[in-house]
Amino acid sequence: MAVRDPRADQALAILRVVVGIVFMAHGYEKFFLMGVSGVTGFFTSLGVPLPAVAAPAVSTLELTGGAALILGIFARPIAFLLMCDMLTAIYLVHFGNGFFVPRGIELVMTLAAAALAIAVGGAGSLSLDRALAARRARGRLS
Repeated sequence: MAVRDPRADQALAILRVVVGIVFMAHGYEKFFLMGVSGVTGFFTSLGVPLPAVAAPAVSTLELTGGAALILGIFARPIAFLLMCDMLTAIYLVHFGNGFFVPRGIELVMTLAAAALAIAVGGAGSLSLDRALAARRARGRLS
């Protein structure tokens, strides 16, 4: 097994935490500032299929998925789902609005790429995923 540069794990941890905070903030906004009914109305205006299902699902994914990234638990599947969330946002909302924020693809494209990097790279050694895997491995050795 190749030895991994510890700076790579530090970089993944930094990326996970920062991206997790951004997603948590957006999920918080959807739940507690807009409200799920407000998100449902917004999704309806965009033509999102099944907006009454999509609104709570996306709100929950962003809030809890952001927290999961911060902790580094279930990082790969959560990051993949968050990437899909951002690609959908690009397609449905941002693509026709140019590149730059506030309405362009700049932020959502960056978040999609960061989520993809986490999905590919995993949580790294500074994560609950790694701690739980090590604990399970120790249990099998005993």
